Amino acid sequence: MESAIVLGATGGTGAAITMELVRRGIRTTAFGRSRKKLESLVNQLGKPDHLTIEIGDAFHVHDIMKAADKSEVIFHCANVPYNEMVEKLIPLGESVMEAAHKSMKKVVVIDGIYPYGRRTMEKAHENHPKRPHTRKGKVRLAYEKVIFHSRYNQALPLIARLPDYYGPTANEASYLGSTMLNIAAGKPAFFIGNMSIPREYVYLPDAAYMVVELAGKDSAYKKNWHIPGGGVISGKQFVDIARQASGNSKPVLRLGRVSLSLLGMFVPVMREIVEMLYLTEEPFVLSGEKYEQQVGPIKVTSYVEGIQATIKALQQNMTVID
Repeated sequence: MESAIVLGATGGTGAAITMELVRRGIRTTAFGRSRKKLESLVNQLGKPDHLTIEIGDAFHVHDIMKAADKSEVIFHCANVPYNEMVEKLIPLGESVMEAAHKSMKKVVVIDGIYPYGRRTMEKAHENHPKRPHTRKGKVRLAYEKVIFHSRYNQALPLIARLPDYYGPTANEASYLGSTMLNIAAGKPAFFIGNMSIPREYVYLPDAAYMVVELAGKDSAYKKNWHIPGGGVISGKQFVDIARQASGNSKPVLRLGRVSLSLLGMFVPVMREIVEMLYLTEEPFVLSGEKYEQQVGPIKVTSYVEGIQATIKALQQNMTVID
C-alpha cells in the first residue's frame, strides 16, 4: 500500500490511523468536513509532505470519489452521532460503498462489537453468532450487510472490529473519552457502566497499527476481523491508574441505568447509552487468534503504559491550547 485516504480523519480512530499511515511514509489524504480540525491534525503531525487534506462530506458519493481518486485504500472511520445512529448509519455506509464500488477501491471499515449481541463464548472469534437484541446492535448488523452487499461488487471491503478504546486521539464521543479528558484536566469525571467487572479496551495506537497491517494483506478483504485489546481491566483499576498519572484526586462517579436515564431527559445521547450497558455487565472479549495466524502478532501496550501516555498527551495538548 503506497497511498490511502482516511474518512473521518479527525475522529478517534481516524486520527490514530492517519498518524500510523503517516508514520509509515504512506501518501495519506485526511478527509473530513472541518478544515480547522484537519489543519490542526496536520500541524500536530508536523506538516509532513506526504499528508494532504480534502474537505468533504462522507454522505456525498461524489465528494469521496473526488478525494479518493489517487488512493489505493479507503479507511472508513467516519461515524454518526450516537443518538442518530439508527437513522443515519445505513445511508453513510451506502454512500461510502457506492463510492468505493464506482471507483473500484479497497475499503477498510472500522466498526465495533454491537452486532453480536450477548456473548456465547469466553473469547469471541469472528464466527461468533450475530444475535443483536438492541436497536443499535440491529442497525450495526444491517450496516455490515450493506458493506458486504453484492451490489457493490466492484469494491473490496473488510471490517475491522474494535472493543471500546482509549488513547490520545479518543474524543468525547467514546465511552472513555470524556472520562480521560476530565481526569487529565484535574476535574471531576464520570465513568459509564459497572466499574468492578473487568472489561476489554484497546489502545488506539495499537489498534491503528494492526488495522494498517491488515489493510496491506490482499487476503484480508471480504472478511470480518477482530482487533483485540490488552486483556481485561476493571473500571476502578483503569481510573486509579489514570488519576495517579494525572495527579488528579477529584472524584470519578459511576453512571448506571438510573442516572443515565435521568440525564437522558436533558442530554439525549445519555439516554441512548442505557440499552448498551449490558456490555459493561457481561463483557465481550475478542479473540485475536485469526489475526495472529493470518496477519501477524497482536500489538499490545500495557494498560499502565497506555493510560500514562494518554494522560500525558492530553495534558500536553491542554497546555498548547492554553
